Amino acid sequence: MILLASPALSQDYPQVASDDECECYRTNGSDAAYFKTHQFFDFRSLSEYAGVPDIIPDEWNSSHAHATSDYFLSDKWTDNWGIQSWNNSDILAQQQADEKAGRETTSDALYLLVNSPNNVYIEAGDDGDDDNDNTFLTMRTSRVGRFQSGAEFESVATGLHYLSVRMLARTRGDAGGVTAMFTYRGASDGALAEVQESDLEIRTLDPARKVQYTNQPSYTDEGEEVPEATRNATLPRGTLWTDWAVYRMDWTPTRTTHYVDGDEVAAIAFQNPRDPTQVYFNCWSDGGSWSGIMRDGRQAVLQIQWIEMVFNQTDVNDVQPSKKRADGDGGSCQKVCSIDETDTVGTAVLIEGAEGVASAILGLSGWLQLTLWIPLFTMFTIGMS
Repeated sequence: MILLASPALSQDYPQVASDDECECYRTNGSDAAYFKTHQFFDFRSLSEYAGVPDIIPDEWNSSHAHATSDYFLSDKWTDNWGIQSWNNSDILAQQQADEKAGRETTSDALYLLVNSPNNVYIEAGDDGDDDNDNTFLTMRTSRVGRFQSGAEFESVATGLHYLSVRMLARTRGDAGGVTAMFTYRGASDGALAEVQESDLEIRTLDPARKVQYTNQPSYTDEGEEVPEATRNATLPRGTLWTDWAVYRMDWTPTRTTHYVDGDEVAAIAFQNPRDPTQVYFNCWSDGGSWSGIMRDGRQAVLQIQWIEMVFNQTDVNDVQPSKKRADGDGGSCQKVCSIDETDTVGTAVLIEGAEGVASAILGLSGWLQLTLWIPLFTMFTIGMS
């Protein structure tokens, strides 16, 4: 009886934990998975970097603009993200060549899109929906005469192999813009069918409760639509994309699942990406049928308070996912953490320790059973000696 009264080996969970204390992270939801690495990027308290730059009305100067503040020159940013300055001139040239030759073209862009570092900046809250001390990262697209000025940044890491990425964000502005969070891996031979991409896209020409989710490509080389690739979802509980909301994308081996403020809104298994990839955020328009035409002088913005990710990553010479991966059960992970059960966004909590793993190995469920099993086993051993 004394042995049965011995202290429990289990602990109360969840427990606040640093990332150094976590061996893996388990997500919640309908397709829960394990991931190796956690990152959090907080743009809410950066008032020393805040300021809205004027739009640059020249294509070349826009593309070659400097960073809008020292924040985008800091190691915290440059070690993880790269701001883009490419344009779609090659696409427009190919489109014109196809039209001249009488060939089908997969692009119907009407004008030049130029991505600019000048369109990625830190902005201070200035309306009734914002704390005046709060800041956020803004991505801007604007129609400037004969071209469209846009914004895009991508992860420095190119070997992301399954992930859960979230942002607290809102979209605002005029019709004709697209804001997006997505994973992308291009085809080495340029073949459309080999592209691997999962999108969350908001079109400012759409009703303010509609969001598009797609596992690309959503069309064929002949221009035919692929309806299985796309979900046109409605935001939950009356939320509008002009409101602040947490958008979450979970990419696992079986499907890509999307959540808004914790509610699942879409899941797509068709054309689910397979290979290591990058994460992108952008804000753009090209006057084509997807974005629509933005009127001259108008603009749209994607505003982001924070970005959070848990993910697995391959090495440069390794095509296999990390040891503790989304397609397994945690592997050798003995200290399991969660970013879903924490009370403070950006932090993790420990939800299972080494004793939990032992319990699973023994085929027992619950901490009470594990606690009782050990003294009973001890009594049995003593009796046999």
